[in-house]
Amino acid sequence: SPLSDFFTDTPDYYATSYDNELCDRIEVMTVGSIAVPVFYSVVVVLSFIGNILVIVILALFENFKSLQNTFILNLALSDLMFTAGLPFWAYYLIWGWTLGDTMCKAVKFVFSAGFYSSTLFLMLMTIQRFLAVVRPLADRGENRPCLAGALSILVWILSASASIPALVHSKVMLDTENEEERPHCEFDTIEMKHAIIYLQNTIFLISFAIMGFCYGNILRIVLVARKSRKHRTVILIFIIVMVFFIGWAPYNIILYVTAINEVKDIGINECGSNDALYYALLVCEMLAFSHCCLNPIFYAFVGVKFRNHFKVILHKLLHTPLRRNSRRTRMTTSL
Repeated sequence: SPLSDFFTDTPDYYATSYDNELCDRIEVMTVGSIAVPVFYSVVVVLSFIGNILVIVILALFENFKSLQNTFILNLALSDLMFTAGLPFWAYYLIWGWTLGDTMCKAVKFVFSAGFYSSTLFLMLMTIQRFLAVVRPLADRGENRPCLAGALSILVWILSASASIPALVHSKVMLDTENEEERPHCEFDTIEMKHAIIYLQNTIFLISFAIMGFCYGNILRIVLVARKSRKHRTVILIFIIVMVFFIGWAPYNIILYVTAINEVKDIGINECGSNDALYYALLVCEMLAFSHCCLNPIFYAFVGVKFRNHFKVILHKLLHTPLRRNSRRTRMTTSL
């Protein structure tokens, strides 16, 4: 097969392919260096403000014995970690990667760990809601802090482990066909790049297959029960999961298509031949990377208790009186 032929070829084969790929991305990165940094700047500001606010509200008004609150806290931390890498990515698009191998490896690791941890925590939140709706009277250990902590630690260990290839196999590379020799932060071989793409797609598909099964059953029960207040948390998490899917699915698809295209056309690409594909990758990348600032927005629009807690904080900061009913609001299961 083309894939097996590619993996058994000579080192010069890899070099030719990567020079062509980097050459293809020069014009795309030039265009991206204009609009993308502005877009990411807005995302970074919104993400830091929103996710830090979520953590503050949880710390002030909630305990972390609840699985749901613990998962929301970790999801916010995951988004903040992912956000921390965006300024470096914007810098990359403007000036190329001039920050050295260490920072290249670190940023690749942060992006990978942020993606995996977000996906796994959303999957756990979905499973927890599924059990709460399907078996409402069963003892699921929902208020056991040890269970919540153990599951969170497990997710971070799995996310870090899955991100190790990105950490080990990232390096700064030069486009040898470009006179300016613009440096790139890329994986050291095409085979490793494709292996990481396939791993990311596999985890993404498995996670959303589980989420789809859970929500198919949840929605069936909710529609029969018709208790919108009781299942407000289900609606909130469903929106978060769907937005995450809409953001990351096109990105993972275009990554897979790009990998297949590189395998098929290896050694015969010319500069400009894949511009459309890389422009699509750039747009999908922006859509996917912006997910880190969206969750707090949904908490604000869907989560009544989140809004009430935010009002309490706002009134305290502004030293204005607050109605009693707002002070009594508690987040028992979710934001």
